[in-house]
Amino acid sequence: MIRLQQLWIVGLFLLLFSCKELDKLTQFNMPYEASVTIDSSIGIDVPGNFYSPEIETNSESTFAVNDTRKDLVEEILLTQMSLELKSPEDGDFSFLNEISIYMSAEDLDEIKIAWKENIPAEPGKKIEMEVSNQDLKAYIKKDKFTLRVNSVTDEFITQDHEIDIDANFFVDAKVLGL
Repeated sequence: MIRLQQLWIVGLFLLLFSCKELDKLTQFNMPYEASVTIDSSIGIDVPGNFYSPEIETNSESTFAVNDTRKDLVEEILLTQMSLELKSPEDGDFSFLNEISIYMSAEDLDEIKIAWKENIPAEPGKKIEMEVSNQDLKAYIKKDKFTLRVNSVTDEFITQDHEIDIDANFFVDAKVLGL
């Protein structure tokens, strides 16, 4: 009887461990890049809104490469977002006081997905953003989405600032359609 219980416990452990290993096979990352320009005409402490061009998700092909489909996706989370200043070459992010990134897609409400507040006086050319833990599958499953950048400056800027946005989304799909 004790031997049967031990076998049952070992079997249950193997089943749970195997399910976790199978689950990892349908988990992957989807990187996205965009760029936005903050205009030189923006005033100090005045929020300014700047939009990225529409970003094609290519989700169907990305899902196919990772052996899944849109209907099997359980969750998509933004795990990392960074901003890198591309121009002016001698510039940095010291002109910013705070910045927020919003995502929108056709027939979906706009949501805040990343932010950085109280940016230090000498932040350099790259900023790592705080990210939300919202499930973004409805947005990524669309054909296109748009990012809106809302920034508040703490100094007047005399040149346009071109910023590259790098984002990484974690995708978790159902295992074998279960």
